[in-house]
Amino acid sequence: MRKTYIFGSLILFSIFLSVLTEQGCKNKTTTTTAAADFQFKEKLSDYGFFKGKLTNLKPDSGIIHYELTTPLFTDYAVKDRFIVLPKGAKIKYTEDGALDFPDSTIIVKNFAYTNVAHEKIMIETRLLVKDPKDKNWKVMNYLWNKEQTDALKHITGAKVPITLLDDQGKKYFTNYQVPNTNDCKRCHIKDGVLTPIGPKARNLNFNIPGQKENQLSQWAAHKQLTGLPELSKVHQLPVWTDTKNFSLDQRARAYLDINCAHCHTKGGDAYNTGLFLDYTEQNPDHLGLKKAPVSAGGGAGGLDYDIIPGNADQSILYYRMNSTEPGTAMPELARTLTHKEGVRLIRDWINSLPKTK
Repeated sequence: MRKTYIFGSLILFSIFLSVLTEQGCKNKTTTTTAAADFQFKEKLSDYGFFKGKLTNLKPDSGIIHYELTTPLFTDYAVKDRFIVLPKGAKIKYTEDGALDFPDSTIIVKNFAYTNVAHEKIMIETRLLVKDPKDKNWKVMNYLWNKEQTDALKHITGAKVPITLLDDQGKKYFTNYQVPNTNDCKRCHIKDGVLTPIGPKARNLNFNIPGQKENQLSQWAAHKQLTGLPELSKVHQLPVWTDTKNFSLDQRARAYLDINCAHCHTKGGDAYNTGLFLDYTEQNPDHLGLKKAPVSAGGGAGGLDYDIIPGNADQSILYYRMNSTEPGTAMPELARTLTHKEGVRLIRDWINSLPKTK
């Protein structure tokens, strides 16, 4: 009887150990899987986004090339934008803010310049990745080598001396500033969360030059976008250069929206200024009309108000946009040159505003 009891106990103990071992393996597997978050690759070419010669930026099958109605100014840089979706995944339409991208989406933005020989020279490529582990967006920069054969992961930022041609063919020399990853986060943070800036429905709702079909409609037709309502119900950010179809006020507000509002918005990096430049903002005080700056220091140039209607020369907004001096220039990041055409637009807009007593 005692031998039977011992033998039975040994069997139960063996089963118990087997269960523990199996459970331990499961836990080990679970832990390994949970820790396998997205890892940025060392080179741009490692991702396989593009076919053929890398500098051609010819997207592989299924990768979406996109453009914006009014793009952010960055030292007259030539920009190419792409969206890489996981296989079978779709973007969900949202009326306001960035579109709802599926986990593992990668947004690619390439920066280049036109040199004096009218060649396109690559500078940097930025990636935004929606990490499937925590659903948060993460950012990484890739700096192109001198040989123009690849771009390498670059976290710390850089100054790249370049001689470029602007949109009118005028030559400029500047030290182009490649941002570090913290700089990128400053612009992309809203309510404490990293988020895309450009790919909002209102920024994408137009026909890319040379194409007959609306950009959003194309995505929906290719089953890359779901939930798109009739285009007549989708807001559109005006094209700031289109004087035929949009008013001066519309074009200026669109320019401020894409160049300034990602920081000058509720929850943005410049929230404490009280200056909110989103296209839909209607409060005159939030738009800066006869509003004294909260904290501008020497950057205000001795001026008293963000905007004085009818007087651009006495408005802090125009003064700072027309400067390249550190501590004064606005936007603080993404440019070392003054955008002559954009600044002229803002000057004309402020001067057109009805004067107030």
